[in-house]
Amino acid sequence: MPVKSDKWIAEMSRDHLLIDPFEPQQVREIDGRRVISYGVSSYGYDIRCAPEFKVFTNINSAIVDPKQFDPESFVDVNRDVCIIPPNSFALARTIEYFRIPRNVLTICLGKSTYARCGIIVNVTPLEPEWEGHVTLEFSNTTPLPAKIYANEGVAQVIFLESDEPCTVSYRDRDGKYQNQTGVTLPKA
Repeated sequence: MPVKSDKWIAEMSRDHLLIDPFEPQQVREIDGRRVISYGVSSYGYDIRCAPEFKVFTNINSAIVDPKQFDPESFVDVNRDVCIIPPNSFALARTIEYFRIPRNVLTICLGKSTYARCGIIVNVTPLEPEWEGHVTLEFSNTTPLPAKIYANEGVAQVIFLESDEPCTVSYRDRDGKYQNQTGVTLPKA
């Protein structure tokens, strides 16, 4: 499974809307202000998160159950900066919408800028023929509050192309997170 280059990512985004919106270069500055980089890189794409977050809270003392997740376990935050409490986490979604080809597996990994601050992005696969905004999970592993910046780079996706299409894709099996928009909570 070869890793795909910046040229392949740009062509697929232009011709098949692989990533929409697509930034064809690394952006490190906006209006003279430094930002955490986003856009195409040598062998991947640095994604941004939208300014809509769900921050975990234990106010209601709910039990975290992936089969019966209580939406009251989160507080909605709609700002350009999200503060994650110590030893907690938040969910967000990408600005970019993805359409993964049938012969491609995409892996989403955290950026080192955040990792060096103790903020971990969960490793997430984007399966063949999956489509939607990626829901991202940020874990603050530190004993201090941590900031996440919307509209700036937060993670990187890499694209792995198989020499043959998969037998059953995410779309074929009616995956429960297909075509998701907005921050999507766990589904049983």
